[in-house]
Amino acid sequence: MSASRYTYLGPAGTFTEAALRSLPEAATRELVPMVSVPAALDAVRAGEAAAALVPIENSVEGGVTTTLDELASGEPLMIYREVLLPIAFALLVRPGTTLDGVKTVTGHPVAQPQVRKWLAAQLPEAVWESAASNADGARLVQEGRYDGAFAGEFAAATYGLTPLVTDIHDAQNAATRFVLVGRPARPAAPTGADKTSVVLWLAEDHPGALLELLQEYAVRGVSMMRIESRPTGEGIGRYCFSVDCEGHITDRRVSEVLMGLKRVCREVRFLGSYPRADETTPSVRRQMTDSAFTEAADWLARCLDGRG
Repeated sequence: MSASRYTYLGPAGTFTEAALRSLPEAATRELVPMVSVPAALDAVRAGEAAAALVPIENSVEGGVTTTLDELASGEPLMIYREVLLPIAFALLVRPGTTLDGVKTVTGHPVAQPQVRKWLAAQLPEAVWESAASNADGARLVQEGRYDGAFAGEFAAATYGLTPLVTDIHDAQNAATRFVLVGRPARPAAPTGADKTSVVLWLAEDHPGALLELLQEYAVRGVSMMRIESRPTGEGIGRYCFSVDCEGHITDRRVSEVLMGLKRVCREVRFLGSYPRADETTPSVRRQMTDSAFTEAADWLARCLDGRG
């Protein structure tokens, strides 16, 4: 395995690259762009890279389905950390292009919902076609295949383009969440502000099956931060669930949740416990703290010894 190599969704100039370069260790790694999320993750699975940074969630569009599906299938991988990157787009064009000369535009599919209103107001006749990434859209503009690309302003210099309009976003405070993914290993020590991710498959489809999963979290006071259903490919109506929750696997309340899920689910894929990018510490009720679980276990032991 190349411990010095990190892959990411390329080509050069993507928001993913910008997020990766925000990590301190990126300065000492070889950063290798890949053509797709599956390609970036497969390089990790094959031992060609130590880790990959890929987008997993957008505050406007929701989960990045390609990443969710890749983490739920194939050889298991594990999330080691996350990065939150504020997102604002620039309309990149070839030098000399004016706004009324932009008839075709491109960008990553997740970008379109974030600039839809701006497009409708400023370029209502422009035709949108999706690209593999925002930076790839910039490359296609450079090649003359489209008039404009929605990408990060920082990509302009890489592709010899001009940022015709900057700071484009339909939603204020838009952000994308990225995750650094590697091969499974012992989770990092808890920080007190952590997140745990899993993929869950129902044992059988029956009334209340999803409620059973939710109750495993609720009765232990563990907040779910995200839950999304994804088709398993096994037929219509067959889904798995991608879930993020507050806390670390070493927290008693979280470990109890995971054991409960293992009992009621057909399969549980642990995707990792890792520091939250926002460093928010959860509010935990006293009866759900580790000390409360320890006190209850000690009481049970005394009961078994006849000292209860």
